[in-house]
Amino acid sequence: MGATVLLFALLVAPASAHKVQISEDVGSTLHIEPNDNPKAGEPSLAWFALTRKGGKAIPLRECNCKLAVYSQPRTPDASPVLSPPLKAMSAEGYQGIPGADIVFPKPGAYQVQLSGTAASGANFKPFSLTYTVTVAGGKSAGAAREETTQTTQTTQNASVSSERWQIPVIALATILGIGIAWGISRRLK
Repeated sequence: MGATVLLFALLVAPASAHKVQISEDVGSTLHIEPNDNPKAGEPSLAWFALTRKGGKAIPLRECNCKLAVYSQPRTPDASPVLSPPLKAMSAEGYQGIPGADIVFPKPGAYQVQLSGTAASGANFKPFSLTYTVTVAGGKSAGAAREETTQTTQTTQNASVSSERWQIPVIALATILGIGIAWGISRRLK
């Protein structure tokens, strides 16, 4: 059984470059556009496919979520370098999930931390999910501001023009990946 789970995990992992984390009864997949490769000084759209145990999506309206971005290495008392506001968005078959526009100030390693509690009427445990993100060199902040509108429109057009079959495949791989990671973490405890 363990070998089957490992083989399946290896087959599913290459299908998605997204980063999966689990905390309590909540799991999330982070995706950063463009192509999970953010560049310093350039706008990146980050979104979180936030789900409950069992795969049911958690829309932003059901979560008192906060997003914080920290430079690496991070000291325990460090303040975030960014605290971008979250907005509800739709991506890869998910509706109303948390997303944010992030402009990383310089190249290097960052921690992106999404934390939250259940909003009124929702039922899940408080969570904190931390992702390590490597940011490549990019344009200066001034040049990035001038091209923000153009980049956002290009990203939206590229997302819309994606082939329709990719969305269900990526969504299925994400749900399976979260399920596998959840199962493995439960067995290790």
